[in-house]
Amino acid sequence: MTVLVTGSRGRVGSALIPLLLGKGIDVRTASAAPGKPVPPRGATAVRCDLRDPATFPAALDGADAVFLYAEPSQIEAFVQEAEAAGVQHIVLLSSSSVIGPGAPESAIALSHLTVEQALAVSSIETTALRPGAFASNALQWKWALQSSGTIDLPYPGSYSDPIHERDIAEAAYAALTEPALRGAAYHLTGPESLTFSQQIAAVEAAAGRTVPFRRVTPEAWKESVGPHLPAAAADALLGYWAASDGVPTTVTHHVESLTGHPARTFATWAAENASAFTGTPGSPGTA
Repeated sequence: MTVLVTGSRGRVGSALIPLLLGKGIDVRTASAAPGKPVPPRGATAVRCDLRDPATFPAALDGADAVFLYAEPSQIEAFVQEAEAAGVQHIVLLSSSSVIGPGAPESAIALSHLTVEQALAVSSIETTALRPGAFASNALQWKWALQSSGTIDLPYPGSYSDPIHERDIAEAAYAALTEPALRGAAYHLTGPESLTFSQQIAAVEAAAGRTVPFRRVTPEAWKESVGPHLPAAAADALLGYWAASDGVPTTVTHHVESLTGHPARTFATWAAENASAFTGTPGSPGTA
């Protein structure tokens, strides 16, 4: 079997590749700039820019399955080329935002829904993985700590279900290698529903330092992230955080049903990434 892994430099894709190689599967690591970084031994680097249909034919030629990131801009062209290449199965990295309240109005949900809908009307069997918040989202806090020494949060009491990226990768591996798991949609979560302040406490315990934060208005937060986050995405995040402020999220057991083990805790992730939070303001850090 040959599997094309898009987003191969991402946290999930890079964790999935060695699992597939360990199974003896032919792996193509796809990115807009193949070979940077050098793919693991046994994998073949190919150019596949999900925004550039000209890169699709060569990347998909001979592929049996695809691990697909949810890039909507050229999804119809990608599906058409995958069908022509004879791809039999796509495992899509979608988002739990597509099943949340107000999904059609959310910019984050809409991009994932667009891809899910394009795949739903194709001839290719599709398995949708719908994770909630990535535990690695917390790495964004290190920049604030290094620059100002504190984290700005508009909703410290907002709940999420942070999931370890390796659990997502292992779920994708199971879906790609176990035929009985194909064709379904799986809502993936971590094992706990935690507020931002509880996640910060876990980071403090792991890093052995105080991680100060302050509550700011949604407007102030949106202005502060404006240089690097589109307004629509910022509004979608603020809407989600407001809706889940003081409201625990639903936790599922789909990680365990797919992988055979319970989902890793956020404390486990924090311990593995503690070095990212041990720097002082103005220091380069060690992410």
